[in-house]
Amino acid sequence: MSRAAAAPGDSPFQAERNPRDEAPQFVLPLVVRIEKSAPPARTDALETAARAVLLMLSDDRALGDGEWAEAVRNWEDARIRKVVRRARGAEWRRAEALPGITVTGKSAEVRVFPPVPLDGWPKDLAKLQVSGTELDDPEPPAGADRARPVLWLNPELQMSAGKTMAQAGHGAQLAWWALSPGDRDTWREEGFPLSVRTAAPADWPRLTDGALPLVRDAGFTEIAPGSCTVVADHPALRR
Repeated sequence: MSRAAAAPGDSPFQAERNPRDEAPQFVLPLVVRIEKSAPPARTDALETAARAVLLMLSDDRALGDGEWAEAVRNWEDARIRKVVRRARGAEWRRAEALPGITVTGKSAEVRVFPPVPLDGWPKDLAKLQVSGTELDDPEPPAGADRARPVLWLNPELQMSAGKTMAQAGHGAQLAWWALSPGDRDTWREEGFPLSVRTAAPADWPRLTDGALPLVRDAGFTEIAPGSCTVVADHPALRR
């Protein structure tokens, strides 16, 4: 299976052993800022997390001989894990002091960090909470503009905001891998426009018919192994 077709969340519980399981395991940390007085809107947090992953993948420091490139290669050689933690106040300020990229949406702030060993998180990130990322949309999001990339969520699954942010990041990464170099350049130059929406139940079978990249979750948290979570629908992949 090519890397472009391989879902980051391929289940480690499948009968056939995946060579990725034999490699040292790394994780991509993401931290979302959730202040008590001003939490971000859920959809904006999902979209900001997806863009954060794309900015990490395309950053010069993550490519070639860049300072983050070896960590990114190690991460891509194993299971493509992402973990979202939350921070506020002084926790957020300490997180911002670590090497990484902060991405700002309409209401959300997400910081993505170079991959770290699964059991080697920096102290200021390791003590942040994973739970408690329940977010809401003050108003229903507008319909998706299919002239731009859309990350479609499975309408049959219930996931926390933090879990869904990680899944949206997986979908964005699959789309990035599947694109040609020219289409990648165009997307990056445009600032990685995208939307994250829950698919209509009637549309989900068509979206998952195999023509578009599909994320299957490993089942470490919240949902069953092998669950289909996100379809990455980029206009260039429909040609």
